Amino acid sequence: MVSNKALPISAVYVHVPFCAQKCHYCAFYSEASSGELMNRYVAALVREIEWVAPGTKPKTVFFGGGTPSLLTLKHWEILFAAFDRHGWLGADEWTIECNPATVSLEKATLWRDHGVNRVSMGVQSLDEKLLDRLGRVHDRDRVFRSYDLFRRAGFERINLDLMFAIPGQTLDVWRATLREALQMGSDHLSSYEVIYEEDTTLYDQLQAGQIDVDEDLACSMYDVLLEETEAGGMQQYEVANFARDDSKGAQEFPTNACRHNVNYWRGGAFQGLGPSATGYISGERTKNWANTQMYCELLEQGRRAHEMRETLEPLARAGELAAFGLRVRPGWPFALFQEVTGFDLRTEWKSELESLVEKGWGRWTPDRFQLTREGLRFADTAAEMMLR
Repeated sequence: MVSNKALPISAVYVHVPFCAQKCHYCAFYSEASSGELMNRYVAALVREIEWVAPGTKPKTVFFGGGTPSLLTLKHWEILFAAFDRHGWLGADEWTIECNPATVSLEKATLWRDHGVNRVSMGVQSLDEKLLDRLGRVHDRDRVFRSYDLFRRAGFERINLDLMFAIPGQTLDVWRATLREALQMGSDHLSSYEVIYEEDTTLYDQLQAGQIDVDEDLACSMYDVLLEETEAGGMQQYEVANFARDDSKGAQEFPTNACRHNVNYWRGGAFQGLGPSATGYISGERTKNWANTQMYCELLEQGRRAHEMRETLEPLARAGELAAFGLRVRPGWPFALFQEVTGFDLRTEWKSELESLVEKGWGRWTPDRFQLTREGLRFADTAAEMMLR
């Protein structure tokens, strides 16, 4: 099995836990923003950066949330100074997630001036009623204004996040939203089906019988997603991710694919910073406490904020990677899988791969295994088959 010990960690994920308000579908760790706690969080994050800096040289950085764009200009200046001290500026790809309601030209320009070169906008819908249903704090007009603002600040790489199978969403509304989003001209689109997770408002509404789930409609919406993105010049490279490709198919992944996420799917190491963030280094998985107060207190005491550390058995880890890698359209090249995990996908998972081929969900070629277009729709089921 390949060890990451000799090489600096080249991917960094930072979790920003603050939100203006909790969206009705969100099960990620987040909380209401408060000035005092945000200041403590930024100071604690700087301490965590100092802790991991000696073994880290980021090629990709991803600030997720929560709502990273809620941090103030002063907060960002402190974080950029910390990055600069440790030689972390200048990553090949640096993404910040944002809510259209919490960005300004001044903030976007500050980001761009310090090397941030990609933003991911949580649009979710362009229908006012559906935005209200999801508990979003922005309206459709703010989406277009924020998009123009990022272009003015010099951002060429912009991802738009959309959701489908929203309660009350029709096929016509979904198609119209997709067409409007594609007409904006971004280089990347992420689109996720609504999932009803516990401890969310939508889950409570489902349990109370206020919402009906229509699986057939959700499948039709996924088909429309594939049709409209293809017509709009987007290439699907993962179950829920689409990007424009300037290489005309000469590369395994589109040129505008999210490189940070590709590292996850290919089993790369990464640092996870911030409350609730997970990391994976040298075979060990870590998870920080999903509690901002505790996260800050531990780092203020000079301790790591880890709630959990575990080392998976090699076969169990390989099973996870087999599952992750099947989510991407290129699938797993057999040679690469063996290089990363030490196992041969063709022998250890032979019966599972044959089963996927029989279902019409998988394609076995001399150099790789990948899911078919239909198989990608059932990637979660295929993933469960890979686990050990």
